[in-house]
Amino acid sequence: MVRQPVAQHLQIVQGGTADGAAAPAAAGDIKIGVSIWSSTDVLGSQCKKIVDKAAKANGVEVQYVDQGHVSEQVTASVEQLCAAGCKGIIICNSADSEMTSAINTCTENGVYIAQFFRIISEENSPEVYKTACNSKYYVGAVHEDEVTNGYTLVNLLLEKGDRMIGLEAWTVGDATFQLRWKGYQKAVEEWNTAHPDDKATLTEPVYANTSSEEGAKAAMSLYNSNPGMDALIVAGGGGDPLVGSIGAYANEGLTGKIDVVSTDFLDDLADQLKSGGMFAESGGHFCDPLFAFFLVLNAVKGNYVKDEGTFGYEILFPYLYVSSPDDYANYEKYFVNDDPYTDEEMVEMAGYSFEDLSKAASNLSIDDVISRHSN
Repeated sequence: MVRQPVAQHLQIVQGGTADGAAAPAAAGDIKIGVSIWSSTDVLGSQCKKIVDKAAKANGVEVQYVDQGHVSEQVTASVEQLCAAGCKGIIICNSADSEMTSAINTCTENGVYIAQFFRIISEENSPEVYKTACNSKYYVGAVHEDEVTNGYTLVNLLLEKGDRMIGLEAWTVGDATFQLRWKGYQKAVEEWNTAHPDDKATLTEPVYANTSSEEGAKAAMSLYNSNPGMDALIVAGGGGDPLVGSIGAYANEGLTGKIDVVSTDFLDDLADQLKSGGMFAESGGHFCDPLFAFFLVLNAVKGNYVKDEGTFGYEILFPYLYVSSPDDYANYEKYFVNDDPYTDEEMVEMAGYSFEDLSKAASNLSIDDVISRHSN
């Protein structure tokens, strides 16, 4: 297949202070760019909503570029946002390798950049990591404990009684998937060591990229190739591959017969948990880019300056896990129907020290929101 020129794939989406709200004097004319796989799918739209809210509260303009996790589009998105006058960029890249170009472009243009949902691996990508350390414009990363995430999801399946687990990934080489995969493997290995007469099997990954159509194909390929398969992990991809996978199983009458777990909450997760379309899911992490936004905003303002030659600022963000309609009802009430942070809180957070900002991220939970908003 002949690939279209990159510029034809990149979708620019405006956000932030589009309603003309007055900008606080402290923010000035700051514009922050967001390079994201999609600002319109389930997780991407949640990310956009919370970043737009923070931008409006703090008088910052934001501009989005949807890059589909295609490498040349990821790197082109950074060039595009720099050319558009952004003073900072937050990025959800696909592979570590893309960050060399992204960081160099930002360094050349004097634009600060931070990752969200991602962190460059010092072990697997030492040269890229060194590039990040050598640039004062690479601010850092906000990401999740993906190994624990994968480990927890597989243990939920094993405790349910599942033993033949299919694995659906998204793009080859994605750093986040690699970490989740370590967690999946760790859980299976520990189980098999402890239960030599009741071993579990985890398949090799089938890659679905980021579309629902490919997700459906991958799910059926795994099912048809692995007799006795009783569970499926959809590693992520913003939600669309999961939608395709559970839709394909529904069409084949397999709903409730294959226990499906994934990361990234669906809009209809409560219904899927009730019907058996989903067994369990981790998510609630759409505030991750919010904290990357605050990192970059503070870097632009001169409040956060990393030590020369260091990687920068790192925030580890927690996942929420749901495995019942009641679990999801509490999440929906405090994270979906209402925002986990008010405008006033977002203005206050923008002025936090890094230590306080990191603490706020690690504390985020349903109980945390209840305690802050119960008055």
